Amino acid sequence: MGNELVIHRAHLPKALLGVRAAQYVRMSTEMQHYSIQNQAAVIAAYAHAHNLTLVRTYRDEGESGLLIKNRPGLLELIEDVEKGQADFGHILVYDVSRWGRFQDADESAHYEFMCKRAGIKVAYCAEQFDNDGTMLASIVKNIKRVMAAEYSRELSVKVYAGQCRFARLGYKPCGNPGYGLVRELVDEKEQSKGVLKKGQRKYLLTDHIRVRPGTAQEVATVRWIFGRFLEVKCETVVAWELNKKKVPTRSGGPWTRVMVGAILRNESYIGNLIFNRRSFKLRQTYTYNPPDQWIRAEGCIQPIVDRDVFAKANKFIEERRVDLTEEEMLVRLRKALLKHGKLNKGIIDSTPGLPCVATCQTHFGCLRNLYRLLGFTPKRNYEFLESRPLWSEQKTKLASRIVAAVRRAGCRTSTGGWTDSLRVNEAICISVRAARWTPPEKETHSPHWTIQCDAHVPAGWIAAIRQTEHNKALLDYVLLPTDGKVKRTIRFSEAAGARNSITCFKTADALVRAVTRKVTKASRASRAMQEPLSKRLKVGQRKTKSGHGRH
Repeated sequence: MGNELVIHRAHLPKALLGVRAAQYVRMSTEMQHYSIQNQAAVIAAYAHAHNLTLVRTYRDEGESGLLIKNRPGLLELIEDVEKGQADFGHILVYDVSRWGRFQDADESAHYEFMCKRAGIKVAYCAEQFDNDGTMLASIVKNIKRVMAAEYSRELSVKVYAGQCRFARLGYKPCGNPGYGLVRELVDEKEQSKGVLKKGQRKYLLTDHIRVRPGTAQEVATVRWIFGRFLEVKCETVVAWELNKKKVPTRSGGPWTRVMVGAILRNESYIGNLIFNRRSFKLRQTYTYNPPDQWIRAEGCIQPIVDRDVFAKANKFIEERRVDLTEEEMLVRLRKALLKHGKLNKGIIDSTPGLPCVATCQTHFGCLRNLYRLLGFTPKRNYEFLESRPLWSEQKTKLASRIVAAVRRAGCRTSTGGWTDSLRVNEAICISVRAARWTPPEKETHSPHWTIQCDAHVPAGWIAAIRQTEHNKALLDYVLLPTDGKVKRTIRFSEAAGARNSITCFKTADALVRAVTRKVTKASRASRAMQEPLSKRLKVGQRKTKSGHGRH
């Protein structure tokens, strides 16, 4: 590099920062095509009148001003200010509402204060007051913030009322119509204007959206789901058979019991449109509304499934569900424990009348808490679960150190597509695991260590953190080769470790150095094997000739 002057963004002179400005622009919806251009024009005029140079633009397109987490432009602006990377002394915004319609006026003031604390002034170009910190400006600005929040609340009430009115008329206000159904755009005379695809919306106020059956293949699939469910009485079996037949879903993913259950409960397939099951007002929290607040428009959709079939399926679903108190759950679980002499996931899920494992975990936490409440002590030692978060963090740190060392050695790394594993030079795989201490089954036996693996551990090496007795602390590190055919669980003892080429290391640095040596050696061997055969033959001939010359 020569002796030229390099100006860094965060170290500009204060005099230069005083004439440089950034603009923040935002539009709430994609339909406001010219909103940002109009804001930029007013901001440019303000900058020209105050002898400011616009050097940066932060923008949020089609984003609501209610929550900052959905606004990457403002988040980037605040991050640059906080990290001292702002190369400007002013932030120009069209008005107070463009900065945000936060429901808490203090939140809007907080973000402005963060800029002021960094020595950056915020100016609202279209407002009739100067943001100069005077009492009058502060009062007017706070009133504007409250008005911006109130505008969002009033608009939310009006939009919700309009959606309810159109839902009662049989129109689809918003949302996905469901599998086997499509959204049809109609005009004020109920004439079809075509089917709306995913992401498309209506723009004319006189247009509305109806729901009608979709393709013949999807309609047939819906009817098959209802008929098959009445035979097997299980959503999981229906989903499994759909995946076996390779029936595509709307999302492209596999069928699940949840998806099948949603279809079985959807009244749209018998011609009814249900609205207001849940609400998400002002993007605060989802609220599940009671049935008396639902809006039901009957007979507004061409039915796909016979009403008797739909009623039979939902009657079985309702009767199958039994609401139990936690005391009744514990009573039934104790009876199952006395009957089987033990309790585990398989017994809980397969015993009729018992809540499923997921329900037990929702009410009682983990299964260990449930076992304590029942006075049951399983034979298996679950102490390691309490320290699992600690060892997970240790594995992450070890994997990061291995990646850094391997990259310094000139190798490329990437995630191999497996959990806690990395691929080096797209050929060599290293899996980072924890070797958990397991007590001996008999007094004459020695303790051993267990490594839990994925269903398909890639060939390469496993670098594991070996734990002390009862998995309370770190003992050392081990490195063992794997051919990609290992089982889900690897067990070894001190004696078996030496026989199975398991190397122990006292420190993480020693393990990382060993892994780096093995990886670089394997990489050189892999590159040598990938060279053209003719090149390798020429190299061999040169070595042979030079050998004859020496003799």
